[in-house]
Amino acid sequence: MSKGFLNNTEDKNYQSKKEILRTCIRHSHCSIAELSKTLGISVPTVTKLVSELIDDGFLQDEGKIGTSGGRRPSIFGLNPTAGYFLGIDVARQHFHIAVSDFKGEIKLFIQDIEFVLEANADSFRNMCILIKKEVESADIDWNMVLGVGISLSGRVNPEKGFSLTYFVSDDIPLKDLFQKELGVPVTIENDSRAMAYGEYMNLGKDANPNMLFINLSWGLGMGIIVNGELYYGTSGFSGEIGHFPLLDNDVICRCGKIGCLETGASGSALKSWILARLEEGRQSSLSKLDDIRLHNILEAIEAGDVLAIEGIGQIGETLGRGIAGLINIFNPGLVIIGGRLIVGRDYLMLPIKTAVNRLSLSKVSADTKLRFSTLERRAASIGNCLLSRGKILGLL
Repeated sequence: MSKGFLNNTEDKNYQSKKEILRTCIRHSHCSIAELSKTLGISVPTVTKLVSELIDDGFLQDEGKIGTSGGRRPSIFGLNPTAGYFLGIDVARQHFHIAVSDFKGEIKLFIQDIEFVLEANADSFRNMCILIKKEVESADIDWNMVLGVGISLSGRVNPEKGFSLTYFVSDDIPLKDLFQKELGVPVTIENDSRAMAYGEYMNLGKDANPNMLFINLSWGLGMGIIVNGELYYGTSGFSGEIGHFPLLDNDVICRCGKIGCLETGASGSALKSWILARLEEGRQSSLSKLDDIRLHNILEAIEAGDVLAIEGIGQIGETLGRGIAGLINIFNPGLVIIGGRLIVGRDYLMLPIKTAVNRLSLSKVSADTKLRFSTLERRAASIGNCLLSRGKILGLL
């Protein structure tokens, strides 16, 4: 673990120091007088705490600011080199790593580290070894890592630290296993929520406080931002839009139920649709492949394959029905669509918008914007970085 008071909650000034850091984050930088007024503590005490934070490397003196008269006060801001936060996005056969500095700026993104995660302790230990190796290979001192955020697909309860998809033990939360192996505070999160938070934070001042993020990949997930905060629900399992019983197709979902939206709007649904059409004798560049994978279909879409384009259009129309319902329920200002299938672009978005316009209440959807992710494959990793930073510094 890194230096300083963040590793010592017994420090009598722990909360005051964290509030100084939070205030500097909210306002970019602050003077001693501004910190004293905001925190409601004396100037000498604030001066002492700021001095200690500078000695620990968390704050830096950013010079003088101009005033209308009198002495110019010094202002203080976060020291970006005080430490790092990592974001790990775990996919089916690989994971990505994003690294942010202490100010929250993303400094590094390492993608497609090959690893097939299994639901056992040894597999997680091996992944932790690989994470450390990759970070240290990027010339980042592990002793300067302050926290790690990890996202997984499926149902994840961040508060209790359990994943129902990668279940290891009743007695040992997955978060605790990661913390033991990595030696730093760890947060775990559902991948769709991490992506939602990454996109939300990336928008900065242009962010809409009521936003939905749709993760259209092999499965279908959702992250929900309400009043500027992630919405978790009672048990921490919010966002399971893929298992909304919207369709009358009698297709058994991987959850064991029938009619789930995911069975008609997901990468797995797209593959099933393509295979069924090929079985009927439809022609496609995919016909020559013995083992069709999702990435083959996505490449065919980008290459202009007619059948693949028709398939992504079908996915868009079905997803649009689901989004229309979400708009009627949540009345969001923004709906962002991310995940692997957004390579379909207009072939995907046009049927989505058509369905939304046809099925949503016009007065409800009038102020809702629909667009694709800008962070794309980096969204979850960046979201995890910022979630880890936010929780350690008390921003969340």
